[in-house]
Amino acid sequence: MEKRTVLWYMTFWGFAINYMFRMNINIAIVSMIKHSVLKTNVTIIQHECLRNTEQLTSNKTLAQNKFTVDLNDNKFEWNEHQQNLILGVFFTTNWIMQTPGGILAQRYGTKTVFGISNGVAAILSFAIPASAKFNYKALVFVRAAQGLISGGVWPSMHTMTANWIPAHERSRFVSAYLGSSVGMAVTYIICGYLIATFDWESVFYFSGGLGLLWYIFWILLVYDTPAKHPTISIRERTYIENCIGKTIQVRSKPLPIPWKSLLLSKVLIINLVTQTGGIWGLFTLAAQAPSYFNFILGLNIKQTGLWSGMPHFARWAFSFGFSMICDRLVKSKRMSMTNVRKMATFFCNILQGLFILGLCYSGCNSVAAVIMLFSATAVNGAISSGSLASVVDIAPNYAGVIQGIIGTFASSSGFISPVIVGYLTYNQQTLGQWCKVFHLSGAICICTGLIYIFFGTSDIQKWNEYNEPVVNEKELKSIVKKPPNSSHATDT
Repeated sequence: MEKRTVLWYMTFWGFAINYMFRMNINIAIVSMIKHSVLKTNVTIIQHECLRNTEQLTSNKTLAQNKFTVDLNDNKFEWNEHQQNLILGVFFTTNWIMQTPGGILAQRYGTKTVFGISNGVAAILSFAIPASAKFNYKALVFVRAAQGLISGGVWPSMHTMTANWIPAHERSRFVSAYLGSSVGMAVTYIICGYLIATFDWESVFYFSGGLGLLWYIFWILLVYDTPAKHPTISIRERTYIENCIGKTIQVRSKPLPIPWKSLLLSKVLIINLVTQTGGIWGLFTLAAQAPSYFNFILGLNIKQTGLWSGMPHFARWAFSFGFSMICDRLVKSKRMSMTNVRKMATFFCNILQGLFILGLCYSGCNSVAAVIMLFSATAVNGAISSGSLASVVDIAPNYAGVIQGIIGTFASSSGFISPVIVGYLTYNQQTLGQWCKVFHLSGAICICTGLIYIFFGTSDIQKWNEYNEPVVNEKELKSIVKKPPNSSHATDT
């Protein structure tokens, strides 16, 4: 098996496990808290589409208006503020490490940064049950540390991609990054089964054990460059180095980062805007689809969980299939690299935006809404062949740093989008208000996609190459021959 194929599998599962650490507490916390239910005669929950009217009746054997409390000592009395703090702190600290993660990978290599990020996060996963039982603030601290250490995963991987993957294979390889989608979907299925069979602690022990197992294989099988790999075939190494050519500069010391050129680069800014727009749409769907399906369409909790999670499998499948087509187009020279990236951006931004708008116009038709959600999430998978892969195209020497800068801004969608959705729908769970959410998200996706199509490029930028200061040969000889303090020499 070629080492690039091994690297693809290790990267895929690395991102899947990283997202397992992100998402596992979202389902575990349901079983971690004590549920106190106020017993009244009848509570009616009326949904916007009148599809499913739920009726909660009291247990008539209990006195009216009394509370029933879960007395399990393994559960906690956390209020809504404390719960939201526990759930959100991971993402609050995660974005801090985006740019530093790229810089560290530039200096110490992706094998170290990516490996430590997942490895330490796995160890911290074992500490979650004990910290939760000690104090909720201790749990918040552990989750904050997990989020911080995990932040270097995404930007660091671009550095290794630049060193290992020829241009005509990058779209397919970057589809491994979307192992994150598979990790997100699988987490809910596996963790739900673990909680039902054992208890909520098993979720974190399982996640931690799986993470450590992955880390062992990562250390044994992955190397930063083909030249450092002890068992790579001469044929594969020669092929990679010939394909990459002079786009990657090999030095004993890390290349100095041209910060001014990076931050003022129009190409980088266009990539930043495009990725942010696509991620805005994806994050809005991932976070808000359950609420929309439940509160507006009236789907039950099982249906809501199923139709909210399944689209992420479709996203990765679309990414992998689409990336193979893109790589074939580049290799056969039927399309230029820039045009392939623009075609992918049409899918992952513009088409995604149109499907999000379709959610609004599907009204109370739950089948149409599910189709629109599936489609919008799936086509976003084309990002692995679009602006995400383009970062490596424009500056392979600084790809990790650039993705770190972009990730710092793009991940802000995870904070800003929920605030706006909350403002628009607070005490107004209606189709009209949700249409405003979908109109805004759709418009952002479409506009950012058009910006890349009109102005984006995958051409290597001039500042990718670092030119060492050159000393003139004549000057060098004169320096070598010239004795010290010659100006003060006297004849004897």
